[in-house]
Amino acid sequence: MARQATVPLKPRAVPLKPRATPRAGRVNGAQALVETLRREGVQIIFGVPGGASLPIYDALYDAGPLRHILVRHEQVAVHAAVGYARASGRVGVCTATSGPGATNLVTGIADAIMDSVPIVAITGQVPREVIGNDAFQEADVTGITMPITKFNSLVMSAAEIPQAVHQAFYLARTGRPGPVLVDIPRDVAQEMCVPEFTDEVTIPGYRPVLDGAPNQIAAAVKALAEAERPVIYAGGGVIGSNAGPELTALVDGTGIPVVLTLMGKGALDELHPRCLGMLGMHGSAYANWAVNGADVLLVVGARFDDRVTGRVKDFAPRARIIHVDVDPAEIGKNKPAHIPIVGDAKRVLAVMAAQARAPKIESWWKQITEWRERHPFRYHQNDHRISAQYVCDQLNKVTGGRAVAVTDVGQHQMWMAQWYRPRAPRHFITSGGLGVMGFGFPAAMGAKFACPDETVVAVVGDGGFQMTLQDLATAVEHGVSLPIIVLNNGALGMVRQWQSMFYGGRFSSSLLRNPDFARVAEAFGARGIRVERPEQVEGALRAALETEGVPCVVDVICDPDENVLPMIPPGQSVAEMILDE
Repeated sequence: MARQATVPLKPRAVPLKPRATPRAGRVNGAQALVETLRREGVQIIFGVPGGASLPIYDALYDAGPLRHILVRHEQVAVHAAVGYARASGRVGVCTATSGPGATNLVTGIADAIMDSVPIVAITGQVPREVIGNDAFQEADVTGITMPITKFNSLVMSAAEIPQAVHQAFYLARTGRPGPVLVDIPRDVAQEMCVPEFTDEVTIPGYRPVLDGAPNQIAAAVKALAEAERPVIYAGGGVIGSNAGPELTALVDGTGIPVVLTLMGKGALDELHPRCLGMLGMHGSAYANWAVNGADVLLVVGARFDDRVTGRVKDFAPRARIIHVDVDPAEIGKNKPAHIPIVGDAKRVLAVMAAQARAPKIESWWKQITEWRERHPFRYHQNDHRISAQYVCDQLNKVTGGRAVAVTDVGQHQMWMAQWYRPRAPRHFITSGGLGVMGFGFPAAMGAKFACPDETVVAVVGDGGFQMTLQDLATAVEHGVSLPIIVLNNGALGMVRQWQSMFYGGRFSSSLLRNPDFARVAEAFGARGIRVERPEQVEGALRAALETEGVPCVVDVICDPDENVLPMIPPGQSVAEMILDE
């Protein structure tokens, strides 16, 4: 066979079709979307483009100060939006294309609904005429996300986009915050319209109650004043409503001890003498005993999560419960409330602080102090293996609790909750309700974009880090100064711990063979530090915190046999708490 001559392929110049010049006031749906985002004050969008969202990306090309951060996976985009929202208090925004792009957002959206985080997710959809035809990259994302969004909508005309997006932001940030999704078919984004922008939102039946009933607040104040063993149990709702100052004023005015949920960490300065730290499965023994012995329990912005209550009927068995929450569905859901108060935490606490009278609780504090002195958190650091708790303790000392600490999920998350003592709200960010491995690093990146002048530190496990570490490329590309501390114990640590304690040490698929994370970081263009001895820990942490312009991954080789204690076994009560090995 005669060989054909090789003819070099020469790219054929294809003249670009000139864009139609819109008539005055007319733009396409994507341009209307971008203008609406500007009006909502959006500065950063995290996302990945695709065929169905290309009109949106074409509009973003000219979006000026509105920045799009191209991440390497849509799950990173939504976690980054969550981190952005939680660090700043503003609405986080992410976007993805149709089908797999949209479904890759699902885990992060579920995380946002569980932790009441205000985000808006914008997804591309296949053109209107093929919706429902199993078209290429079609997925019913509004159907899929209906149970995990505060609201979602499929926009069917370009003229509807401004109102739909404005409504999405309003819903995301008002009442109980949460995720909202807006799905835009490709041809709707291309459709020309004359957009009408408005500041008004009318949603029939949606009227969050913000001011608690005065008679109920008065009853709560009276109950606290007459209590002999009161405790305040503060959750993430205090931080979400920016009620930290009001909580502090109530505590200062009454002297009542405060326990915090995982989501509520930082709601009160954790060096405040009235702060007992975290309660629950891995909370301090003294915080759990205080709640167990309380005669009045003021619960604010918390939902009696099972990781807090254990066996519900045995939780705070002698306490009159005062429950404050902006979401009426939470009150009485898991634990009946004797004094229910529907309202925004900031507004209700402000009234309570103004009316409060200090109870006589000297003997109560004597008891709590005795518990605290007898059973503090403790660990043992020897000369050979690095205790992960020692690393968390050192990080707390080096930063003074003033850095924004973002964790992944697992043992390291609980050790950070025990040892890291944030001095302010929004300085401890973690995936609380859904418990998403892979959350920590991208959420920290989002927090750093939101607060570039703050020190942000990601603390992750070796298992979770490998689920989203590919976005080191994104952090390097944008020059993000971000220390990433990998507590590397060669295992899915919490799984290993439960297998050790409850499954007879049968470590089924929980041990990991890891790469050298420092070298992985360097391959991405970041800085990498490997730490194998205890005396190297403090210096490595300081070096990472001082690294500018790139992420710095500190791979700390930790004791693989260390467990998180105290621990209330799942489904049990304070009486069954395991204090020591």
